[in-house]
Amino acid sequence: MNRVVVIVLGALTLSLAGTAAAADGKASWDKYCAGCHAALAPKTGDKAAWAPLIKRGAADLTASVMKGKAPMPPKGGAATEAEVKAAVEYIIGQMK
Repeated sequence: MNRVVVIVLGALTLSLAGTAAAADGKASWDKYCAGCHAALAPKTGDKAAWAPLIKRGAADLTASVMKGKAPMPPKGGAATEAEVKAAVEYIIGQMK
């Protein structure tokens, strides 16, 4: 019985952790990226504009955001590399 409870709690914890990670990406995107990408290219929701960036891969896109590209400041204004990575993963998932 105890073993079943541990397995169920472990599965629940992993499930909630995955949800939290997705929420962190959305939260980072909303906080640091969404405002500018509502008006500036590539605009949020424009899958055709995002396609060439997504083809470069998450690592390359993250590196680009970390360096900045006018008019985007380094890290897109984000405080940490983890926030940048989370936002990149989030937008890639949204624009596929």
